[in-house]
Amino acid sequence: MSYDKVLQAKDLVIGTKQTLKALDEGHVSEVIIAKDAEFRVIYKVEALAKAKDIPLLYVDSMKQLGKACGIEVGAATVALRK
Repeated sequence: MSYDKVLQAKDLVIGTKQTLKALDEGHVSEVIIAKDAEFRVIYKVEALAKAKDIPLLYVDSMKQLGKACGIEVGAATVALRK
């Protein structure tokens, strides 16, 4: 499960704005997106990751994704750094 990848990752980028920035800079190996996030929040991340051939993984819950990242709020997107 993708939550496990997040729990084991050493270098995470949490949140949509930070994920977009890291994608632009070419520092991302994988992007994880919560399925329950609003489309208007995640569509840019999804489009940029696809354009750069970065693998996308989907998880069910923003709340669970945030928890896996060690934060107390939900996370729409998380990126794993190279």
